[in-house]
Amino acid sequence: QVQLAESGGGLGQAGGSLTLSCTASGTFNRIHNMGWYRQAPGKQRALVAVISTGGAPYYTDSLKGRFTITRDNAKNTIYLQMSNLMPEDTAIYYCLAEEYRDYRTHDVWGQGTQVTVSS
Repeated sequence: QVQLAESGGGLGQAGGSLTLSCTASGTFNRIHNMGWYRQAPGKQRALVAVISTGGAPYYTDSLKGRFTITRDNAKNTIYLQMSNLMPEDTAIYYCLAEEYRDYRTHDVWGQGTQVTVSS
């Protein structure tokens, strides 16, 4: 099964940049889409961006132009480049992988990485 490890979170300043990474490891057959979600204090987990195996990205409309998701299939890793950070970007960021196993797709979540943006 897939295990996901996120890194790159921490403290950022408004207007600055941070890059998150998520690497899949373990024994697995195939991973389809991967993506990032985030959960701000007091709010539900929400989609940030997803990327297909072929590298096609999809973004939540409100984050287009500031966030960029990329994927390195050779490293089983996705990245989220966050620029022009805003305090409202403060959240726990979770990585998601769609693992194909037992003839169906399973959603696998990472533990999350905290991003805090100061004004």
